[in-house]
Amino acid sequence: MKNVNELFQHKAKYMQEARTWRELLGKIINDPQEKQRIAEALGIRPITLVRWVNNQSDPRAHNLRRLVNVLPEYRESLLPLIGEELVDFPTMLAEELPEEIPSAFYARVLDANAATPPNLRYWSICNLILQQSLRQLDPERLGLAIIVAQCMPPSADQKVRSLRESLGMGTGPWDGDLTQKGMLLGAESLAGYAIISHRPVSIQNLKEQQSPFPAQAMKFEVSAAAYPLMRSGRIAGCLLVSSTQADYFLQSRLTLVHAYADLLVLAFEEKEFYELDSIDLHVMPSHDVQQRYFSNFRRRVSKVMQEAVIRHEIIDPARAEQLVWHQLEQEFLQLLLQTK
Repeated sequence: MKNVNELFQHKAKYMQEARTWRELLGKIINDPQEKQRIAEALGIRPITLVRWVNNQSDPRAHNLRRLVNVLPEYRESLLPLIGEELVDFPTMLAEELPEEIPSAFYARVLDANAATPPNLRYWSICNLILQQSLRQLDPERLGLAIIVAQCMPPSADQKVRSLRESLGMGTGPWDGDLTQKGMLLGAESLAGYAIISHRPVSIQNLKEQQSPFPAQAMKFEVSAAAYPLMRSGRIAGCLLVSSTQADYFLQSRLTLVHAYADLLVLAFEEKEFYELDSIDLHVMPSHDVQQRYFSNFRRRVSKVMQEAVIRHEIIDPARAEQLVWHQLEQEFLQLLLQTK
């Protein structure tokens, strides 16, 4: 039995030597047990894997997609190698994706909207929609992050200056709940641009030097789409979807993202929508800079609540958090002025 270091060395060697995905697969299935495991996971015979390796047959797009999922440790090598042989691979995958939200899911959201108490409606509806959208937009868990960025309530000048990443979920490298990693977004972000222009926008490859839209790519993000959350011409925020894959947001996926954005509008109260002329987004610091400020977020919330007690006031945790978000927004705006 090889130890972990030996296995890692073998995998690294395979990835360095392989010039095509077929060569890489061939090296992997040299291990008879691994060949049998992969064949069973794909629901095919082991000889079919051999034919793929020898270029005697071509797998269907859904089998290639499943192959990447069955070999997550080789994902970063397999995807570009497959793309070199099949330039239209992203299109092939997108063609298999349903362009509509299941009608049964609409019924679930409407039931939640009717039955959930007002103080829990936002969380309940958003969680339902984020979970379903992840399953439908990234069925093979290649790597997708979906974030709801909500307009920060206006401060003294009655202007919305930033968006708060209030809820988020992901697959792949962003697996799990992204809510605790939420930051403030502004005019420098793709979400901010979608809000300012009040129209959807997408970027197919954030690694390309030239892009007509502003965007600060987060770690692992290669393509992204942003849809404003609008009702009667007013805006509550933005749905931001990011992928680890280039050219992921072809029309079928954009259609789905748009549909989920429309459905998310149900999660917001009327007072959370703002007129376009009351939105004046400013530039927010990078995620790295913001992270230093957010490292003591919980401590700051506790301090706000303690100070309220001293003043003989009662502030619940949600209100205390909102006050801290406003404090941070003001600090970021001051930071921007100092750097000009």
